[in-house]
Amino acid sequence: MDKLFIFDTTLRDGEQVPGCQLKSEEKLEIAFGLESLGVDIIEAGFPVSSPEDFRSVSLLSEHIKNVTICGLTRAVEEDIDVAVDALKSAVNPRIHTGIGTSESHIKFKLNSNQDEIIRRGVHAVKYARNKVAEVEFYAEDAGRTDNEYLARVVEAVIDAGAAIINIPDTTGYCLPDQYGEKIAYLVNNVPNIDKAILSTHCHNDLGLATANSVAGILAGARQVECTINGIGERAGNTSLEEVVMIVNQHKHIPVKHEIDTKQIIPISKTVSEMINMPVQPNKAIVGANAFAHSSGIHQDGVIKNRETYEIIDPEEVGAKGSKIILTARSGKAALNFHAKKLGYELSPQTLKAVYKNFLEVADQVKCIEESHLHDIFQNVKILA
Repeated sequence: MDKLFIFDTTLRDGEQVPGCQLKSEEKLEIAFGLESLGVDIIEAGFPVSSPEDFRSVSLLSEHIKNVTICGLTRAVEEDIDVAVDALKSAVNPRIHTGIGTSESHIKFKLNSNQDEIIRRGVHAVKYARNKVAEVEFYAEDAGRTDNEYLARVVEAVIDAGAAIINIPDTTGYCLPDQYGEKIAYLVNNVPNIDKAILSTHCHNDLGLATANSVAGILAGARQVECTINGIGERAGNTSLEEVVMIVNQHKHIPVKHEIDTKQIIPISKTVSEMINMPVQPNKAIVGANAFAHSSGIHQDGVIKNRETYEIIDPEEVGAKGSKIILTARSGKAALNFHAKKLGYELSPQTLKAVYKNFLEVADQVKCIEESHLHDIFQNVKILA
Protein backbone atom coordinates (compact mmCIF):
# COMPACT_ATOMS: atom_id res chain seq x y z
CA MET A 1 0.00 0.00 0.00
CA ASP A 2 1.41 3.36 -1.05
CA LYS A 3 0.94 6.49 0.99
CA LEU A 4 -1.64 8.89 -0.50
CA PHE A 5 -0.71 12.45 0.41
CA ILE A 6 -3.70 14.70 1.08
CA PHE A 7 -2.96 18.24 -0.05
CA ASP A 8 -5.66 20.56 1.24
CA THR A 9 -6.15 23.81 -0.63
CA THR A 10 -9.31 25.00 1.16
CA LEU A 11 -7.45 28.09 2.36
CA ARG A 12 -6.10 28.98 -1.06
CA ASP A 13 -8.17 27.66 -3.98
CA GLY A 14 -11.23 27.16 -1.80
CA GLU A 15 -11.09 30.68 -0.45
CA GLN A 16 -11.18 32.09 -3.99
CA VAL A 17 -14.97 31.68 -4.00
CA PRO A 18 -16.45 35.20 -4.35
CA GLY A 19 -17.54 36.55 -0.97
CA CYS A 20 -15.78 33.82 1.01
CA GLN A 21 -12.52 35.56 1.85
CA LEU A 22 -11.13 34.73 5.28
CA LYS A 23 -9.08 36.79 7.71
CA SER A 24 -5.74 35.38 8.84
CA GLU A 25 -7.09 34.36 12.26
CA GLU A 26 -9.99 32.53 10.61
CA LYS A 27 -7.58 30.68 8.34
CA LEU A 28 -5.54 29.69 11.38
CA GLU A 29 -8.61 28.29 13.14
CA ILE A 30 -9.46 26.15 10.10
CA ALA A 31 -5.81 25.13 9.75
CA PHE A 32 -5.79 23.75 13.30
CA GLY A 33 -8.80 21.67 12.31
CA LEU A 34 -7.07 20.44 9.15
CA GLU A 35 -3.97 19.54 11.15
CA SER A 36 -6.11 17.53 13.57
CA LEU A 37 -7.96 15.93 10.64
CA GLY A 38 -4.65 14.53 9.41
CA VAL A 39 -3.97 16.27 6.10
CA ASP A 40 -0.36 16.16 4.94
CA ILE A 41 -0.07 19.56 3.27
CA ILE A 42 -1.97 22.81 3.76
CA GLU A 43 -1.78 25.32 0.93
CA ALA A 44 -2.07 28.44 3.05
CA GLY A 45 -2.35 31.08 0.35
CA PHE A 46 -0.76 33.05 -2.48
CA PRO A 47 1.59 35.34 -0.50
CA VAL A 48 2.35 37.90 -3.21
CA SER A 49 -1.35 38.45 -4.00
CA SER A 50 -2.12 40.67 -0.98
CA PRO A 51 -0.76 41.73 2.43
CA GLU A 52 -3.49 39.68 4.15
CA ASP A 53 -2.56 36.53 2.21
CA PHE A 54 1.10 37.07 3.11
CA ARG A 55 0.08 37.43 6.77
CA SER A 56 -2.02 34.26 6.59
CA VAL A 57 0.84 32.17 5.26
CA SER A 58 3.17 33.65 7.87
CA LEU A 59 0.70 32.99 10.69
CA LEU A 60 0.15 29.37 9.69
CA SER A 61 3.90 28.89 9.34
CA GLU A 62 4.37 30.05 12.92
CA HIS A 63 1.65 27.92 14.50
CA ILE A 64 1.08 24.78 12.41
CA LYS A 65 4.03 22.48 13.01
CA ASN A 66 2.88 18.95 12.13
CA VAL A 67 1.86 19.66 8.53
CA THR A 68 3.75 20.93 5.49
CA ILE A 69 2.80 24.56 4.84
CA CYS A 70 2.70 25.52 1.19
CA GLY A 71 2.68 28.89 -0.56
CA LEU A 72 1.59 29.35 -4.17
CA THR A 73 3.58 31.40 -6.68
CA ARG A 74 3.79 32.07 -10.36
CA ALA A 75 7.03 31.22 -12.14
CA VAL A 76 8.33 34.65 -11.16
CA GLU A 77 11.32 35.37 -8.90
CA GLU A 78 9.51 38.10 -6.94
CA ASP A 79 6.61 35.74 -6.18
CA ILE A 80 9.03 33.12 -4.94
CA ASP A 81 10.97 35.59 -2.79
CA VAL A 82 7.77 36.79 -1.12
CA ALA A 83 6.58 33.23 -0.52
CA VAL A 84 9.93 32.24 0.99
CA ASP A 85 9.69 35.19 3.36
CA ALA A 86 6.14 34.23 4.37
CA LEU A 87 7.20 30.62 4.97
CA LYS A 88 10.34 31.39 6.98
CA SER A 89 8.87 30.09 10.28
CA ALA A 90 7.51 26.85 8.81
CA VAL A 91 8.98 23.56 9.99
CA ASN A 92 8.23 22.01 6.60
CA PRO A 93 7.87 24.76 3.97
CA ARG A 94 6.93 24.08 0.35
CA ILE A 95 6.95 26.42 -2.65
CA HIS A 96 4.27 25.60 -5.22
CA THR A 97 5.33 27.28 -8.45
CA GLY A 98 4.38 26.76 -12.06
CA ILE A 99 3.16 28.05 -15.39
CA GLY A 100 0.52 27.33 -18.05
CA THR A 101 1.41 24.55 -20.49
CA SER A 102 -1.61 24.18 -22.76
CA GLU A 103 -1.61 25.62 -26.27
CA SER A 104 -4.32 28.06 -25.19
CA HIS A 105 -2.36 29.33 -22.20
CA ILE A 106 0.94 29.53 -24.05
CA LYS A 107 -0.52 31.39 -27.04
CA PHE A 108 -3.19 33.64 -25.55
CA LYS A 109 -2.36 34.05 -21.87
CA LEU A 110 1.43 34.02 -21.93
CA ASN A 111 2.14 35.08 -25.56
CA SER A 112 5.03 32.62 -25.62
CA ASN A 113 6.15 29.31 -27.10
CA GLN A 114 6.74 25.79 -25.82
CA ASP A 115 10.50 26.01 -25.44
CA GLU A 116 10.30 29.31 -23.57
CA ILE A 117 7.69 27.88 -21.20
CA ILE A 118 10.00 25.00 -20.32
CA ARG A 119 12.86 27.45 -19.76
CA ARG A 120 10.76 29.60 -17.45
CA GLY A 121 9.47 26.61 -15.54
CA VAL A 122 12.95 25.19 -15.04
CA HIS A 123 14.30 28.55 -13.90
CA ALA A 124 11.49 28.98 -11.37
CA VAL A 125 12.03 25.51 -9.91
CA LYS A 126 15.79 25.99 -9.64
CA TYR A 127 15.33 29.42 -8.09
CA ALA A 128 12.86 28.10 -5.52
CA ARG A 129 14.88 24.97 -4.81
CA ASN A 130 17.83 27.13 -3.81
CA LYS A 131 15.67 28.71 -1.12
CA VAL A 132 13.55 25.85 0.28
CA ALA A 133 14.01 22.10 0.50
CA GLU A 134 10.73 21.15 -1.19
CA VAL A 135 9.36 22.48 -4.47
CA GLU A 136 6.17 21.47 -6.23
CA PHE A 137 5.60 22.42 -9.87
CA TYR A 138 2.17 22.89 -11.44
CA ALA A 139 1.57 22.65 -15.18
CA GLU A 140 -1.49 24.87 -15.38
CA ASP A 141 -4.21 23.59 -17.72
CA ALA A 142 -2.41 20.25 -17.98
CA GLY A 143 -5.82 18.70 -18.68
CA ARG A 144 -5.79 20.32 -22.12
CA THR A 145 -2.04 20.01 -22.68
CA ASP A 146 -0.65 17.63 -25.31
CA ASN A 147 0.70 14.61 -23.44
CA GLU A 148 4.00 14.44 -25.32
CA TYR A 149 4.79 18.08 -24.59
CA LEU A 150 3.60 17.73 -21.00
CA ALA A 151 6.04 14.84 -20.54
CA ARG A 152 8.88 17.09 -21.76
CA VAL A 153 7.90 19.77 -19.23
CA VAL A 154 7.66 17.27 -16.38
CA GLU A 155 11.04 15.70 -17.14
CA ALA A 156 12.71 19.10 -17.29
CA VAL A 157 11.32 20.42 -13.99
CA ILE A 158 12.11 17.17 -12.17
CA ASP A 159 15.69 17.50 -13.36
CA ALA A 160 15.60 21.07 -12.03
CA GLY A 161 14.63 19.88 -8.55
CA ALA A 162 10.84 19.59 -8.35
CA ALA A 163 9.85 16.74 -6.03
CA ILE A 164 6.10 16.94 -6.66
CA ILE A 165 4.47 17.46 -10.05
CA ASN A 166 0.94 18.81 -10.09
CA ILE A 167 -1.16 17.90 -13.15
CA PRO A 168 -4.16 20.25 -12.88
CA ASP A 169 -7.34 19.79 -14.86
CA THR A 170 -7.72 23.53 -14.47
CA THR A 171 -10.95 23.90 -16.42
CA GLY A 172 -12.53 20.60 -15.38
CA TYR A 173 -12.44 19.50 -19.02
CA CYS A 174 -11.18 15.91 -18.85
CA LEU A 175 -13.21 12.73 -18.70
CA PRO A 176 -11.95 10.25 -16.10
CA ASP A 177 -10.45 7.92 -18.70
CA GLN A 178 -8.66 10.86 -20.38
CA TYR A 179 -7.24 12.13 -17.11
CA GLY A 180 -6.20 8.64 -16.00
CA GLU A 181 -4.49 8.08 -19.35
CA LYS A 182 -2.64 11.39 -18.97
CA ILE A 183 -1.24 10.35 -15.58
CA ALA A 184 -0.39 6.88 -16.93
CA TYR A 185 1.37 8.44 -19.93
CA LEU A 186 3.61 10.45 -17.62
CA VAL A 187 4.33 7.41 -15.44
CA ASN A 188 5.37 5.42 -18.50
CA ASN A 189 7.11 8.07 -20.60
CA VAL A 190 8.99 10.43 -18.24
CA PRO A 191 12.42 8.81 -17.63
CA ASN A 192 12.97 10.42 -14.20
CA ILE A 193 9.39 10.11 -12.93
CA ASP A 194 10.60 7.88 -10.08
CA LYS A 195 12.20 11.01 -8.53
CA ALA A 196 8.87 12.80 -8.04
CA ILE A 197 5.31 12.33 -6.83
CA LEU A 198 2.52 13.01 -9.31
CA SER A 199 -0.35 15.07 -7.94
CA THR A 200 -3.94 15.55 -9.09
CA HIS A 201 -5.68 18.91 -8.94
CA CYS A 202 -9.10 18.62 -10.55
CA HIS A 203 -11.87 21.16 -10.95
CA ASN A 204 -15.57 20.38 -11.02
CA ASP A 205 -16.85 22.34 -14.02
CA LEU A 206 -18.43 19.17 -15.47
CA GLY A 207 -19.00 17.47 -12.13
CA LEU A 208 -16.03 15.13 -12.63
CA ALA A 209 -13.43 16.44 -10.17
CA THR A 210 -13.59 13.51 -7.77
CA ALA A 211 -13.92 10.91 -10.53
CA ASN A 212 -10.89 12.36 -12.31
CA SER A 213 -8.85 12.42 -9.10
CA VAL A 214 -9.63 8.77 -8.40
CA ALA A 215 -8.72 7.90 -12.01
CA GLY A 216 -5.43 9.70 -11.42
CA ILE A 217 -4.76 7.69 -8.26
CA LEU A 218 -5.46 4.43 -10.06
CA ALA A 219 -3.02 5.48 -12.79
CA GLY A 220 -0.21 6.28 -10.35
CA ALA A 221 -0.75 9.71 -8.77
CA ARG A 222 0.06 9.67 -5.05
CA GLN A 223 -1.00 13.15 -4.00
CA VAL A 224 -4.53 14.56 -4.26
CA GLU A 225 -5.22 18.29 -4.07
CA CYS A 226 -8.67 18.90 -2.67
CA THR A 227 -10.85 21.08 -0.47
CA ILE A 228 -13.32 20.60 2.36
CA ASN A 229 -16.87 20.41 0.93
CA GLY A 230 -15.39 20.67 -2.57
CA ILE A 231 -15.37 24.48 -2.45
CA GLY A 232 -13.27 26.40 -4.94
CA GLU A 233 -13.05 28.48 -8.07
CA ARG A 234 -16.20 28.38 -10.25
CA ALA A 235 -17.90 24.99 -9.69
CA GLY A 236 -15.34 23.96 -7.09
CA ASN A 237 -12.53 21.48 -6.55
CA THR A 238 -12.18 17.83 -5.72
CA SER A 239 -13.89 17.14 -2.41
CA LEU A 240 -11.53 15.85 0.29
CA GLU A 241 -14.22 13.84 2.02
CA GLU A 242 -15.28 12.12 -1.19
CA VAL A 243 -11.79 10.96 -2.17
CA VAL A 244 -10.99 9.77 1.35
CA MET A 245 -14.17 7.74 1.67
CA ILE A 246 -13.86 6.29 -1.83
CA VAL A 247 -10.41 5.00 -0.88
CA ASN A 248 -11.84 3.59 2.35
CA GLN A 249 -14.72 1.83 0.61
CA HIS A 250 -12.78 0.40 -2.34
CA LYS A 251 -10.10 -1.73 -0.74
CA HIS A 252 -8.54 -2.60 -4.10
CA ILE A 253 -7.27 0.96 -4.53
CA PRO A 254 -3.62 0.46 -3.50
CA VAL A 255 -3.18 3.53 -1.29
CA LYS A 256 -3.67 4.51 2.33
CA HIS A 257 -4.16 7.91 3.94
CA GLU A 258 -3.89 9.28 7.46
CA ILE A 259 -7.20 11.14 7.67
CA ASP A 260 -9.21 10.75 10.88
CA THR A 261 -12.55 10.31 9.15
CA LYS A 262 -14.58 10.91 12.32
CA GLN A 263 -13.55 14.56 12.08
CA ILE A 264 -14.89 15.01 8.54
CA ILE A 265 -18.34 16.35 9.38
CA PRO A 266 -17.11 18.63 12.20
CA ILE A 267 -14.51 20.28 9.91
CA SER A 268 -17.11 20.47 7.13
CA LYS A 269 -19.44 22.43 9.43
CA THR A 270 -16.61 24.70 10.61
CA VAL A 271 -15.60 25.60 7.05
CA SER A 272 -19.20 26.08 5.94
CA GLU A 273 -19.97 28.43 8.82
CA MET A 274 -16.76 30.43 8.62
CA ILE A 275 -16.96 31.12 4.90
CA ASN A 276 -20.75 31.52 5.04
CA MET A 277 -21.27 28.93 2.29
CA PRO A 278 -23.96 26.35 3.13
CA VAL A 279 -23.44 22.74 2.10
CA GLN A 280 -26.10 21.51 -0.31
CA PRO A 281 -28.31 18.94 1.44
CA ASN A 282 -27.61 16.20 -1.13
CA LYS A 283 -23.83 16.66 -1.00
CA ALA A 284 -22.06 13.31 -0.71
CA ILE A 285 -20.73 12.41 2.76
CA VAL A 286 -21.37 15.76 4.48
CA GLY A 287 -24.78 16.89 3.20
CA ALA A 288 -27.72 16.97 5.62
CA ASN A 289 -29.43 14.24 3.59
CA ALA A 290 -26.38 12.03 3.09
CA PHE A 291 -27.69 9.53 5.66
CA ALA A 292 -31.38 10.47 5.58
CA HIS A 293 -34.13 8.15 4.33
CA SER A 294 -37.73 9.15 3.55
CA SER A 295 -38.88 6.49 1.07
CA GLY A 296 -40.86 3.73 2.77
CA ILE A 297 -39.01 0.94 0.98
CA HIS A 298 -35.62 2.40 1.90
CA GLN A 299 -36.68 3.05 5.48
CA ASP A 300 -37.87 -0.50 5.97
CA GLY A 301 -34.55 -1.81 4.64
CA VAL A 302 -32.44 0.49 6.82
CA ILE A 303 -34.45 -0.29 9.95
CA LYS A 304 -33.88 -4.00 9.35
CA ASN A 305 -30.21 -3.60 8.44
CA ARG A 306 -28.47 -0.26 7.92
CA GLU A 307 -26.17 -1.63 5.21
CA THR A 308 -29.17 -2.36 2.99
CA TYR A 309 -29.06 1.25 1.79
CA GLU A 310 -25.95 2.74 3.41
CA ILE A 311 -22.42 1.80 2.36
CA ILE A 312 -20.87 4.11 4.97
CA ASP A 313 -21.52 3.97 8.70
CA PRO A 314 -22.55 7.58 9.54
CA GLU A 315 -20.46 7.50 12.71
CA GLU A 316 -17.37 6.76 10.61
CA VAL A 317 -17.47 10.33 9.27
CA GLY A 318 -18.66 12.01 12.46
CA ALA A 319 -22.42 11.92 11.88
CA LYS A 320 -24.77 10.99 14.72
CA GLY A 321 -26.42 8.18 12.78
CA SER A 322 -28.96 7.40 10.10
CA LYS A 323 -32.06 9.58 9.85
CA ILE A 324 -35.49 8.13 9.26
CA ILE A 325 -37.41 11.16 7.99
CA LEU A 326 -41.20 10.96 8.04
CA THR A 327 -42.96 12.26 4.94
CA ALA A 328 -45.94 11.21 2.87
CA ARG A 329 -43.61 8.71 1.16
CA SER A 330 -42.83 6.91 4.43
CA GLY A 331 -44.22 3.50 5.31
CA LYS A 332 -45.64 1.80 8.39
CA ALA A 333 -42.20 0.51 9.44
CA ALA A 334 -40.84 4.05 9.73
CA LEU A 335 -43.92 5.25 11.60
CA ASN A 336 -43.67 2.37 14.05
CA PHE A 337 -39.93 3.07 14.45
CA HIS A 338 -40.64 6.64 15.53
CA ALA A 339 -43.58 5.58 17.71
CA LYS A 340 -41.28 3.31 19.72
CA LYS A 341 -38.72 6.11 20.09
CA LEU A 342 -41.46 8.28 21.61
CA GLY A 343 -42.62 5.53 23.97
CA TYR A 344 -45.65 4.22 22.09
CA GLU A 345 -46.21 0.51 21.54
CA LEU A 346 -48.64 0.01 18.65
CA SER A 347 -50.40 -3.21 17.82
CA PRO A 348 -50.59 -4.13 14.11
CA GLN A 349 -54.23 -3.08 14.05
CA THR A 350 -53.55 0.21 15.80
CA LEU A 351 -50.59 0.94 13.54
CA LYS A 352 -52.76 0.39 10.48
CA ALA A 353 -55.39 2.79 11.81
CA VAL A 354 -52.87 5.41 12.90
CA TYR A 355 -51.08 5.21 9.54
CA LYS A 356 -54.15 6.52 7.72
CA ASN A 357 -54.22 9.56 10.03
CA PHE A 358 -50.46 9.96 9.53
CA LEU A 359 -50.81 10.08 5.73
CA GLU A 360 -53.51 12.73 5.96
CA VAL A 361 -51.22 14.93 8.05
CA ALA A 362 -48.15 14.13 5.94
CA ASP A 363 -49.93 15.27 2.78
CA GLN A 364 -50.38 18.68 4.38
CA VAL A 365 -46.85 19.26 5.71
CA LYS A 366 -43.44 18.75 4.13
CA CYS A 367 -41.94 16.88 7.05
CA ILE A 368 -43.55 15.27 10.10
CA GLU A 369 -42.14 16.53 13.41
CA GLU A 370 -42.47 15.08 16.94
CA SER A 371 -45.33 17.47 17.73
CA HIS A 372 -47.28 16.06 14.79
CA LEU A 373 -46.64 12.51 15.99
CA HIS A 374 -47.88 13.23 19.51
CA ASP A 375 -51.07 14.66 18.01
CA ILE A 376 -51.45 11.58 15.81
CA PHE A 377 -50.81 9.20 18.72
CA GLN A 378 -52.92 11.11 21.29
CA ASN A 379 -55.69 8.53 21.23
CA VAL A 380 -53.29 5.58 21.52
CA LYS A 381 -53.80 4.01 24.96
CA ILE A 382 -50.97 1.47 25.04
CA LEU A 383 -47.74 3.13 26.19
CA ALA A 384 -44.36 1.47 26.66
